[in-house]
This record gives sequence, structure tokens and C-alpha cells, in this order.
Amino acid sequence: MFKLLVIEDDESLFSEIRERLTQWSYDVYGISNFEKVMEEFSEVKPDLVIIDIQLPKYDGFHWCRMIRNHSNVPIIFLSSRDHPTDMVMSMQLGADDYIQKPFHFDVLIAKVQATLRRVYNYNNDQIHLKTWCGATVDYEKNSVSNDNGTIELTKNETYILKTLIEHKNKIVSRDELIHQLWEDERFISDNTLTVNVNRLRKRLDEIGLGQNIETKVGQGYLAKEVPSS
Repeated sequence: MFKLLVIEDDESLFSEIRERLTQWSYDVYGISNFEKVMEEFSEVKPDLVIIDIQLPKYDGFHWCRMIRNHSNVPIIFLSSRDHPTDMVMSMQLGADDYIQKPFHFDVLIAKVQATLRRVYNYNNDQIHLKTWCGATVDYEKNSVSNDNGTIELTKNETYILKTLIEHKNKIVSRDELIHQLWEDERFISDNTLTVNVNRLRKRLDEIGLGQNIETKVGQGYLAKEVPSS
């Protein structure tokens, strides 16, 4: 059974979320003390976190940063604020998805299911390591290593890179990436994919590989690899 941690201070909304997700056999936990979110996170060891942006004491962005300092667990943001910058910020901090309030619970359930399926199914592949452009990509550890060092990626960044490497030197359309990542593109802003790919490219820049992810305007993205002579 998957364990979900819901960081939401609206008790009625939390109760509704817990009831709906429990019906799908998820083990749902909440936060009892919003000054000790990380302590409760460490105790629960969740498989997925759902976090509101507006929280007492510190906002959701703060806790996302703290979680990302310790874990690559998938994170879905909730927000009642109608600011595009909130979604951009959440993705830049390493969130896997974003839901605007008010939302239909079927949408929340679909996103939770898709995220868990994506994150924990592909990690069960027999082959965890892949060589690309002289670097070792570890799909299980969500890392890329070469002579310039090692970087850690989020689950989404790893999955985007994995999909592009599987089709290296070929263009993967934006629609295909969105469909494979989130399964139902009706619930996804086009900007969500752009933010994720830009963040992946920025991380790869740290070890000199950012230029190997190319944007093909109006077509999609390509993971470039020149054959060794």
C-alpha cells in the first residue's frame, strides 16, 4: 500500500482528500504540527507528498525545498492562488505536478495514480543504468555521472531524460512526452513540460551535457548523441 502525506491546513479539505484517497486503498497521513513538517515527513516516509502552497508559519515552497534537500519523493502542489508564477516556481523547486483549486477529486486521483505508476513502475525495470554521451545515467538513483561530477534529478526529470535517450537523435514530440509523463494531457498546462525540460537542461549544464538536449521549435525535444568513431 502506498503511503501519501497530505500537507494541508484546511481540515475539511484534508478530511475530504483523505476519505477519497483511502477509498483507493492509499494510506493517507496529515500534519499535526505545521512547525514540525520535516519531523513528521521523516516519520511517515511517504511514497508521495501532496502539499498546499498557503500554509501556516511557512508556505509550501519552503517545505518543498526542505523535502528536496533530503528526498526525491514525488510532490504534487495544490494552490488556490491564480498566479502562473506559482506553477513555475513549484516546478523549478522540483515538484512533479500542480493542481489549481478548486479541483475535481477525480482529477486529483488521476494525477496521484499517474505519478505513482510513472515513478515506481519504471524504477522496477531490470536495466537501471544507461550510458549516454559518455555519462552514466542511473534511472534507479535518479542521477547522471561523468568526469565532471554527479548530478541528482527529480523523478520527472529522470523520466524525461529516459524517454529522450530511448529515442536519441530522434525528435520526441511535446504531446508524446506529456502523454507518457502525465497520461491525460487535458489536465496539464503546456508550460509544465517546458519548465521541466528547462530545469533538466540546467541540471545537465552542471556536468557539461545541457547542450545535448535540443529544443526543436514546433516539434518537440531531442537527446543528441554523436556516435563514437
